[in-house]
Amino acid sequence: PAKSAISTILSNLIIQSCHRALQQSTIFTIALSGGSLPTFLQELPDAFSKANIDPQWDKWHVLLADERCVPSSHEDSNLGAIRTHFTNGVGIPPSQIYGIDETLLGSSDDVAASYQENVVKYLLDKKKSTDDDGKIDCALLGFGPDGHTCSLFPNHKLLSEQTRLVASIDDSPKPPPSRITLTLPFLNKCCRQIIFCGAGESKRPIIQAVFTNVEKANNNAVKHDDSVLGAKVALVALCHPAPYPCGMVHGCGDDDSLIWLVDEDACS
Repeated sequence: PAKSAISTILSNLIIQSCHRALQQSTIFTIALSGGSLPTFLQELPDAFSKANIDPQWDKWHVLLADERCVPSSHEDSNLGAIRTHFTNGVGIPPSQIYGIDETLLGSSDDVAASYQENVVKYLLDKKKSTDDDGKIDCALLGFGPDGHTCSLFPNHKLLSEQTRLVASIDDSPKPPPSRITLTLPFLNKCCRQIIFCGAGESKRPIIQAVFTNVEKANNNAVKHDDSVLGAKVALVALCHPAPYPCGMVHGCGDDDSLIWLVDEDACS
């Protein structure tokens, strides 16, 4: 689709994910990246209204896919961007929007350990107590022109992490250097659905590198009320071995567990 349509299509995908989760559970859990991605969420409240669906904001739990080790008031904070572009305008209880423990900012290791124990494991346990799946419902991720996602960067040792669900990084190639991030074990084992979202020509080489066996889906089957209105649908396979961190995220393997939503400049 055109970049202008990304927000609309993304909103419909999130509505589907939320609706499915709340049919099976009493809560909806979503992990969000920062950067430019929160701007794509600004249409979400209106999209719920147009669909005549109650978002039940009081049942939402929002965690961070990654965060810079700065206060939430800092311009680099992902939580700050998410609040500005999304959560400040909806009724999600502040206690269900999970930032980092800012009292621990002197040690990124402590920040990561705290987030894993007090946020990620807490929400996974909460899901296990309310449905059989026990996974985070949706992770909304971006990807960079270098192929990174979350704060998982090319050729970094964190790509070999096997056990931790949240890890720290103090040598990020992008400033600020100290961050925490969800890891590949979490993304590939603990998320019901992962949606990658990106736009622009700078993303095109990444798209071309991470996918193989591209097959056009039956686009004649795309109806007016479908979430992919205005989009061309392709069925793809991830290259193996993956050339970039974003290509290492394959999800849990169920139907619709991995979706890439990119504009025409990124995939033409």
